[in-house]
Amino acid sequence: MKQNKYDDKTFFDKYSNMNRSKNGLEGAGEWNELKKMLPNFAGKRVLDLGCGFGWHCRFAIENGAELAVGVDISSKMLKEARNKTKSENIQYICMPIEDLDFTDNSFDVIISSLALHYIQSFEHVLSKISKWISKGGEFVFSVEHPIFTAQGPQDWHYDDKGNILHWPVDHYFTEGVRKANFLGEEVIKYHRTLTTYVNNLIKAGFEITGVVEPKPEENLLHTVPGMLDEIRRPMMLIVSAAKK
Repeated sequence: MKQNKYDDKTFFDKYSNMNRSKNGLEGAGEWNELKKMLPNFAGKRVLDLGCGFGWHCRFAIENGAELAVGVDISSKMLKEARNKTKSENIQYICMPIEDLDFTDNSFDVIISSLALHYIQSFEHVLSKISKWISKGGEFVFSVEHPIFTAQGPQDWHYDDKGNILHWPVDHYFTEGVRKANFLGEEVIKYHRTLTTYVNNLIKAGFEITGVVEPKPEENLLHTVPGMLDEIRRPMMLIVSAAKK
């Protein structure tokens, strides 16, 4: 069964109170780096996989996209997305990413923000994306970094006084299910290595055009509690690729 944690009221309420939920793209720590990797949207047909509240769909339309289609498994997320959306050029589909089916060459740009580590088979979804995207089209996605997902619980290792010692990395080459604690709830994610991400993109006919491990903005390091620890290990991975 495909996980739909975001339709759980308790979990959704917690997520809705996160900075990125309340403040949109500017509230997402990785946004400044992700924005640099996005293509020119003018006249493009855009698909957003795991669109959440629809921030990226609206950004694409505001920057000239002809059409934006946002897909999410959560009806609660899409209800909020529709409430925030005024453009008739944005469509939302409530469906698991794995179950989607579009005709070949339906989109010029496909984006996905922090969704694909919830998908069991990256290779399977990527084979679909490769068909949906036009030649020369661009695929930009972010996922939790393999160093962040490897060990499972996704927490620091502490000493007996509760001080952070280090970030544990274990079972890196053992891909598959990880049970992590997110917002006080158990969430299932899928760990895969950097090799798997890169080689599957190449196998699916993409040319990798950019790889970024985003760090916190300099101005946040001394103003946001705990942010200095975020430069001790990568939390996210952003990749851009073009369909050959």
